[in-house]
Amino acid sequence: MSQPTLFGIPNCDTVRKARKWLDDQGLAHQFVDLRADTPSARKISEWLLAVGSERLVNRRSTTFKQLSEGDKAALEGGDTVSVLQAQPTLIKRPVLEWDDRVSVDFKAEEYGRLFNI
Repeated sequence: MSQPTLFGIPNCDTVRKARKWLDDQGLAHQFVDLRADTPSARKISEWLLAVGSERLVNRRSTTFKQLSEGDKAALEGGDTVSVLQAQPTLIKRPVLEWDDRVSVDFKAEEYGRLFNI
């Protein structure tokens, strides 16, 4: 069994909850700061294939609200990867990768099912 990797931003409340839940369950994990270590285009493409843009793009974020009309059009028009790479805070957090699974957002029940806890 591989070690889960959690992608997020350290000061995000939802990311903090996910990290605390993993720690409380004794699940060692790697944490990747989306701002400091922006995922590759390939990684973002994999996430989009796994969960879709409706789930991956945080349309409620301040970053989304401040996007130019051109970037919003690019997001909707299929250039989602390059916009998310340029603006990693648009990625809904946290993104959890474990084995061949990708999970977006944090819900204790969902994590419990994922890890059979």
